[in-house]
Amino acid sequence: MQEAAQTVLLVLVTLFPIVDPLGGSPFFLAQTSGYSPEARKKLSWRIAVNSFFLLVATYFIGTYVLAFFGISLPVVQVGGGLIVIATGWSLLKQKDDEKQDVQTTVQPQDPLRRAFYPLTLPLTVGPASISAALTLGANAAHHHAYHPVTILAALIGLVLIAISILLCYRFADRLAQILGQTGMTVITQLSSFLLVCIGVQITWNGIKALIESVTLHIG
Repeated sequence: MQEAAQTVLLVLVTLFPIVDPLGGSPFFLAQTSGYSPEARKKLSWRIAVNSFFLLVATYFIGTYVLAFFGISLPVVQVGGGLIVIATGWSLLKQKDDEKQDVQTTVQPQDPLRRAFYPLTLPLTVGPASISAALTLGANAAHHHAYHPVTILAALIGLVLIAISILLCYRFADRLAQILGQTGMTVITQLSSFLLVCIGVQITWNGIKALIESVTLHIG
């Protein structure tokens, strides 16, 4: 029982700060500025479900998939980091008139089309989250060989992460009402800049790991 509790706590402590659903709520609002509250509610539910299954797949089979295709984790970091940079940059460059155009052209059936990309991947579950989930899964497989108790504990931790995403995104509009339009604009712009910086850091981590591996082979 203690081992299961430790696994749940490890998943939460490792993934929650990286996924950061509270910090991602301004991005969610920025990307869904023209959606109705009902559409946003459905979208937040879909993102939470997508995030759960993506993290589960990454945790349990991610290392095997990468090994099968011969893809290293640094390569995933480089590619994912570039996507994060592009997403943050597009949010930074988004103008007010473009936001107005989105509000007038979005149709009720449109939101779910964007539920996985880019709202789940990479805005919610990005390269850093995937890297962390891969590491946790590889560590669990190495030490416990996926014991049923360990599997159940990991699933509980991932469910809790998904619930936190659902709650933060579901009530993101309440946060916007408290902060006001100016406050949300400031947070969104600042968060967009930080997202670009995070993408640069993730990309650099991957590049540095690749350089180090080349250096080791040459040495």
